[in-house]
Amino acid sequence: MADHDDDMADFDARRQHRVKITAWVVIGALILTGGGATVLTLLFG
Repeated sequence: MADHDDDMADFDARRQHRVKITAWVVIGALILTGGGATVLTLLFG
């Protein structure tokens, strides 16, 4: 059972890394394509 938990922890870590990369790509795309004013307003008030 411990092996299964280790596999799930590894999967969760990879998933979190992928989610972070996707989020930053989306933010970067919004900034570059003109939606940046909205994003910057949300981030910096």
